[in-house]
Amino acid sequence: MAALSKIPHSCHEVGHTWDPSCVQAAVDVTSGALEVSFKIYALLYLIAAVLRRKKKDYYLKRLLPEILQSTSFLTANGGLYIVFFCILRKLFGGFYSWSSGFGAALPASYLAILLERKSRRGLLTIYMANLASETLFRMAVTRGFIRPIKHGEVLLFSITASVFMFLFRSNDGLKGFAFSALKFIIGKEEIPSHPNTSDAAVTSPPEHLEASAEERLSLRRTALITYTRGLLKTLCKRGPRHRCCKHYQDNCISYCVKGFVRMFSVGYLIQCCLKVPSAFRQMFSKPSRLPSVFYNKENFQLAAFLGSFVSIYKGTSCLLRWVRNIDDELHALIAGFLAGISMFFYKSTSITMYLFSKLVETMYFKGIEAGHFPYFPHADTLIYAVSTAICFQAAVMEVQNLRPSYWKFLLRLTKGRFALMNRELLDVFGTQASMNFKGFVPKLDPRHLAVPGLTVLPPGSDIHIG
Repeated sequence: MAALSKIPHSCHEVGHTWDPSCVQAAVDVTSGALEVSFKIYALLYLIAAVLRRKKKDYYLKRLLPEILQSTSFLTANGGLYIVFFCILRKLFGGFYSWSSGFGAALPASYLAILLERKSRRGLLTIYMANLASETLFRMAVTRGFIRPIKHGEVLLFSITASVFMFLFRSNDGLKGFAFSALKFIIGKEEIPSHPNTSDAAVTSPPEHLEASAEERLSLRRTALITYTRGLLKTLCKRGPRHRCCKHYQDNCISYCVKGFVRMFSVGYLIQCCLKVPSAFRQMFSKPSRLPSVFYNKENFQLAAFLGSFVSIYKGTSCLLRWVRNIDDELHALIAGFLAGISMFFYKSTSITMYLFSKLVETMYFKGIEAGHFPYFPHADTLIYAVSTAICFQAAVMEVQNLRPSYWKFLLRLTKGRFALMNRELLDVFGTQASMNFKGFVPKLDPRHLAVPGLTVLPPGSDIHIG
């Protein structure tokens, strides 16, 4: 079968087409990855340190070592890949369908992740496992093994949100960042079963704060604004509110409306902030595009997604309290599932797969705590290596099934050299490896061809490496 055959070409003919030397090719990839990795992690760690309000001692003693450690990890991941790419070719005398991608990336990724800080391995594993799952799904669809379900990402998100919200409502269901994130999004009013959340935490503010607020209103606001705010407060307090609801300052209707407005604003600001860097670059060359930072369809899509998720969840929870006359944790299953419909405003397979992967991880560790699942000390390292190898397999053999953002990252990391592979030679394995590279002719040195007769560029031609 073609899929199991071996091609006898050299590494120069297939992989490092820009240079016939394996050593020089490894140096080129490693040096490029080092430069790019340092820029990525220097900015990432600096922003994280500022947001976390790190003290001066951190900047002087820990910032640079952490940057260099993460830089070495990412650099090794790229540099070791091309090393094992050449080693496997020399061992087998050619390339199999698995050796140029999965086979070379597996040991490279395993050794690289050992260089990274242990505190970051879990996050990297979750991200790569999520990416690998999506890649495998696309591969299966391409081969006709499975048929995609219409709006499948919305359905999976609804199921994931349902379970997450149930854990959020349960005692010790969620801990750490996941609990804090949902508490910020949903609000502490929806976790009455947690022992740390008392009624006092959500009651009205002290009288002296109310008085000072009224004084500021009377001094700084016009009579119309004061009247309008007073009217809104009256409507919020006098409307329907079930005795089991913990939102004491609002009725159920205003509670849902306020939740929508709050998270709509958060989603809008997030998208605006993400577009600021590109807006700065275009400020002088294309100033007419600056308004698009604020008036952009994507801004309102994310805002509508977050706002509707919160309002649907809160509205359903309140409705179930009215219907059943109790406040039950099981309400979160229904409310979370219905809230997942909000993803129609902002369909994202990446978000869905990440949350699903995070849910699987959460359930697995809960199973370990309960004694139902075994604990594997180095599971994160192995999962990272296998997941990265799957993604590299797709990057070599079928780029069309890889997430575009990750492919762009690989191009950036290797300074465009990943696109210089001679994928027409890999088409024999039946994965349409050259689908996105039609017309590409590598510049090969005729003196280093294992198979004579390959098409090469004329002397003096050059290959652009982006």
